[in-house]
Amino acid sequence: MGEENCTSVTELILLGLADAPELRVFLFLVFLLIYGVTVAGNLGMIAVIQVSSPLHTPMYFFLSHLSFVDFCYSTIIVPKMLSNILKGDKAISFLGCMAQFYLFCAYAITEVFLLAVMAYDRFVAICNPLLYMVTMSWNVCMELVSCCYLWGMTCSLIHLCLALEIPSYRSNVINHFLCDLPPLLSLACSDVSINELTVFIVATVNEIITIVIIFTSYLLILITILRMRSAEGRRKAFSTCASHLTAILVFHGTILFIYCRPSSGYSVETDKVATVFYTIVIPMLNPLIYSLRNKDVKEALGKVVSSKIFS
Repeated sequence: MGEENCTSVTELILLGLADAPELRVFLFLVFLLIYGVTVAGNLGMIAVIQVSSPLHTPMYFFLSHLSFVDFCYSTIIVPKMLSNILKGDKAISFLGCMAQFYLFCAYAITEVFLLAVMAYDRFVAICNPLLYMVTMSWNVCMELVSCCYLWGMTCSLIHLCLALEIPSYRSNVINHFLCDLPPLLSLACSDVSINELTVFIVATVNEIITIVIIFTSYLLILITILRMRSAEGRRKAFSTCASHLTAILVFHGTILFIYCRPSSGYSVETDKVATVFYTIVIPMLNPLIYSLRNKDVKEALGKVVSSKIFS
């Protein structure tokens, strides 16, 4: 591309998932339904945890923050996406695009570390039950959650500052439904190898740190469970970890596929489908996974519903 085709941009166009007009209504209804379930599921999970005293434990404290993060980064993306599908106006200001990217990235990284913290919490609960409430005191829980949010904001700020340094673009049309960094970098006229390397390094380091914490925690949990003499104890220990492991496998698998690979392997259409999965579908699935597979949550939800009905 010649230099004459490069210019600074004040507005960007998000092409979305599909250009076919006949798919608009279908896509709008599907994503509206998913978003409705996401909002109801995650806010409902937070409400149930808040009003049910048996759930006032470190495990459910972390789960309430996971639900909050899922709600937030779904809300950052889906309403704008629905507006683009319905109105056909796909424009977003450059600053609006950067704000969406920053918040989305911050919450996504926060979720990665929250899942690791939840694995550590399960390790302490199962392997050191007598010291659980001492080790996972409320001050420790608050510090762990605060570090997750702080690290997410810091990593996202690094990406944002580097993206704002890009002087010009050869086009203002992003072949995506959200302002993610890889499709934006593909439009840059200047050398963005530093940006691409930073994305790869930050994503890889975050994944390595969290996967090591998760793998180590669950390896020690597995050893402890296999040493249990009681079949009921083993079953209960496995059941408390099953939901968390399911959420980890789904979320981390998608993150590794999109970000922890060289830029030469970038495919727009494949990444759009994968991004839909972890930004829109997973926030809907998480509260379902934790509520359907968790006896305590189901019992607390039943008590809340029955108390509302009888009151």
